[in-house]
Amino acid sequence: MSFDLLRPAVGPGIAIWLAGLLAVVLAAATLEGLVQSFVRRRAYDWRAYGASLADAAGRRAVDALGLSIAAPVLAFAHAHRIDTIVLSTPSAFALLFLGQEFCYYWYHRAAHRVRWFWASHAVHHSPNELTLAAALRLGWTGKLTGTALFFAPLVWLGFPPVAVAATLAANLLYQFWLHAPWMPRLGPLEWVFNTPTHHKVHHASNPEYLDRNYGGVLIVFDRLFGTFADERKEVPLRYGLTVPLRTNNPLRIAFHEWANLGRDLRQAKGWRAKAATLFGPPGAVS
Repeated sequence: MSFDLLRPAVGPGIAIWLAGLLAVVLAAATLEGLVQSFVRRRAYDWRAYGASLADAAGRRAVDALGLSIAAPVLAFAHAHRIDTIVLSTPSAFALLFLGQEFCYYWYHRAAHRVRWFWASHAVHHSPNELTLAAALRLGWTGKLTGTALFFAPLVWLGFPPVAVAATLAANLLYQFWLHAPWMPRLGPLEWVFNTPTHHKVHHASNPEYLDRNYGGVLIVFDRLFGTFADERKEVPLRYGLTVPLRTNNPLRIAFHEWANLGRDLRQAKGWRAKAATLFGPPGAVS
């Protein structure tokens, strides 16, 4: 049985709707750059914009291959699910939403704290300027590293796989606007929801802000598990990686951290050191 949680079958109507949605996202990212450049008369990195679009195009090409190392595990979880949950009530949808947010929080946290996953996720944090276009830069190797495994518990519990994928897609779509650092604070909503205020902290590489604000739509799990941080006036935000990546080459952007990981694995002595390099936090090896 072939099964890919993050690539459900869609009909022509849905495909057209998704293409339209992508066009809106691209238009919004482009409009932001135009406003910054010609209305606000501020610097805007159009080369980084182009690199982000190239990354998105490359990801679509890789996704078209249908490769996912998580597929057998997801198929097993679906075949051996403990129940079949019918999404026919508001409570069922609410449970799916909260379950997906919980799983996303732990996926995102692992993507920062486990180097195997960070090798893919580092791509998203590589822009040295936070923009709407940066939201499109997600890398090419996510499905090849097993990130979908974090959502397997929802499939095992009995939620329809397509519904899980759709909820995750809605989560990622919500996060697009979070990459607009010019948005104001949103008052009481900041306590419950992930907002641009919280997400620009997440993208900062200052030591005071590293590995914070992992939430998707909600920020409540960060508050619950101690990973929440608010912006501090005395610590200006610095975007990008801790060691800035000074390139707009899509291939280097996609694979630079894999190259670093391969180098450190070669230098590690013994299987314990190699395991620590592969599954420890990114900063464990200098």
